[in-house]
Amino acid sequence: MNGQTIINWICEDLNLPQGGVSNTVSMLSQGDTVPFISRYRKEKTGNLTEVNVRDIDEKLQYYIELTARKETILNSIEEQKKLTPQLKKEIEDCKEKTKLEDIYLPYKPKKQTKATVAKEAGLEPLAIMIMEQKISMKENRQKILEGFLNPKKGIDDIEKAVSGAIDIVAEQISDTPAIRGLIRNFILNTGAMRSKVTKAAQDIKTKYEMYYDYNESLKTIAGHRLLAIRRGTKEKVLSWKIVIDEEQAVELILAQVAVNNRSLFYPELFISVKTAFDRHLYTSLQAEIFVSKMEDADREAINVFALNAKNILLAPPAGHKIIMGIDPGFRTGCKTVVIDSNGNFKEYHSIFPHQPENRTKEAEEILLDLIEEYDVELIAIGNGTASKETVSFVSGVIERNNLNSKVVIVSEAGASVYSASPLAVEEFPNLDVTVRGAISIARRLQDPLAELVKIEPKSIGVGQYQHDVNQVHLKKQLDATVESAVNFVGVNLNSASVELLSYVAGIGKTTAKNIVNFRMENGSFSGKMDLKRTPSLGEKTFTQCAGFLRIPGSENPLDNSAIHPENYAIVEKMASDLSVDIGGLIGNETLISKIKINDYVTDSAGLLTLADIISELKKPGFDPRKDFSNIEFDSSINEISDLKEDMILDGVVTNVANFGAFVDIGVHQDGLIHISKLSSKFVKDPQSVVSVGDRIKVRVLKVDPELKRISLENAGK
Repeated sequence: MNGQTIINWICEDLNLPQGGVSNTVSMLSQGDTVPFISRYRKEKTGNLTEVNVRDIDEKLQYYIELTARKETILNSIEEQKKLTPQLKKEIEDCKEKTKLEDIYLPYKPKKQTKATVAKEAGLEPLAIMIMEQKISMKENRQKILEGFLNPKKGIDDIEKAVSGAIDIVAEQISDTPAIRGLIRNFILNTGAMRSKVTKAAQDIKTKYEMYYDYNESLKTIAGHRLLAIRRGTKEKVLSWKIVIDEEQAVELILAQVAVNNRSLFYPELFISVKTAFDRHLYTSLQAEIFVSKMEDADREAINVFALNAKNILLAPPAGHKIIMGIDPGFRTGCKTVVIDSNGNFKEYHSIFPHQPENRTKEAEEILLDLIEEYDVELIAIGNGTASKETVSFVSGVIERNNLNSKVVIVSEAGASVYSASPLAVEEFPNLDVTVRGAISIARRLQDPLAELVKIEPKSIGVGQYQHDVNQVHLKKQLDATVESAVNFVGVNLNSASVELLSYVAGIGKTTAKNIVNFRMENGSFSGKMDLKRTPSLGEKTFTQCAGFLRIPGSENPLDNSAIHPENYAIVEKMASDLSVDIGGLIGNETLISKIKINDYVTDSAGLLTLADIISELKKPGFDPRKDFSNIEFDSSINEISDLKEDMILDGVVTNVANFGAFVDIGVHQDGLIHISKLSSKFVKDPQSVVSVGDRIKVRVLKVDPELKRISLENAGK
């Protein structure tokens, strides 16, 4: 299969123009990154989005794997001397992995089966008679069958001969690609997923109760329901099967074979068909279809997780402010730290304002000393155990002492993962894990993206069954999500951590370490071109990453913009034509409006690139994230027991799933707004109504303290 065929197939699959796809495939094959291609090669792609480019990359990898599999299959069949021109063409023209395996199945070397044993016993000719249905009923059945007796091979009576031949025919029928495809489609189109409670769990109240006796069409069942059934099965609460009309399935197979009810061996053919369905097709296709549906459900859940993660990563940063971080606790106290405006750790104390210690006076004095000494602007408090009580205490301190500091509740999801990681140990070797956690909480408020890249994306805590889905696919998608977020915002070359730099297009972990080491040894980079002095950082890497890096205060103001260095000469020409230096052009909308971009078109920079340059000149170094804002929970609502039906509360969306949105309302347990309660209008996709991080008003519908379930509705719908 040649490259052009793959390009044609990608165009068909994604409904994208061939020129853009062809150029994108070429650039991907040359090692160009997705962010670089979509941001700085718009003329070549035809202005394809980053999503388009990632889709092309995914399809390209699929067809590369398919091509490799075809080569293996062709070689295998050729070695068997069974490769015909027609079969070769059928394999080469196949676009789907499943269908390819169907084609290969009759030729695939098998371990010993009932059919192979029967063939060794010389029963294949009898199987052919049964399959071809050409023997008239006038023939002597007994005499024909006696001719296949072979006591040395265990065929010492007629029944064994017939049974062995049926095994051969049944396997042949089940290996026929057309029949296998027919039954697969029949199951997919008419089958239903059925789940039941296991005997061990039938008297137990669990979160899977709705699936104790559940039945839904495979065509309509939602991915999250399949994921729930799979998890319930793993926990031995549920069992499942795919239910179909088995008689109709057998009739479909009979219609595909040479049925002749006047044939001597018609009864054996019917039994063979039934055996093929019961023993081979239904069993294997049920498992295959379940796996396929679960892969779809995994993909759907991973996409939801990735979108939620991106919203978390792109949460509004508080910015360069002095922040106090508090990891709250009762018995072990509240770990309290201060970081400066650049995220550097300054000081740590433990305070014990709650039971059992209840050292409120001492705690207040420590807080006041830290706030006064460092001029603390924001106080980030983790949302875990003792969060509401700590918020109440700290807010009281601020109010009593007429301070200007603001309290902000910050998600702790993944903070413990970071604080115990080798990275945290290397950064703060002499600090306890809980102290590192408090530092992470403070930094998350200052710049969520810069801090969250330090932990595994799946630890962010916004997934749907994230521990159940394919972990390889999950990691790949989440890594791409982090890469997308980092390059969307841009990275300060002189302050970024190794972890943050490693996600910049083209850099990677090793080069990121080299950059940071070079920076530590030689001081800050004065300009982007200095980056080339970093050991092992070649021209290719520089081209990929340079546009996504920022250097505030550089001698060349373009270094603090998203304009790629390869286009600096164009901007210099623009400034020269307007009789100003670059600094005089940047941000000057009056001068920028006079630029006629058609005059600056080159072979490498077309109108799309020039339009991006103009946009960047207007707002160089612009942070695309939303402005920071805060929410305050109702101080009188602290536990689930405090909730009453019809209460209207403020909340923060913490997770969005296909079935609804989870909302933090300040009671240590998120409530769920079911998709049907998100809006007064029909909602197909919850993400179209709310996103992670949104501040919304909710109404309490129902509370189940035993299962810790809170049902909410969007009060602002």
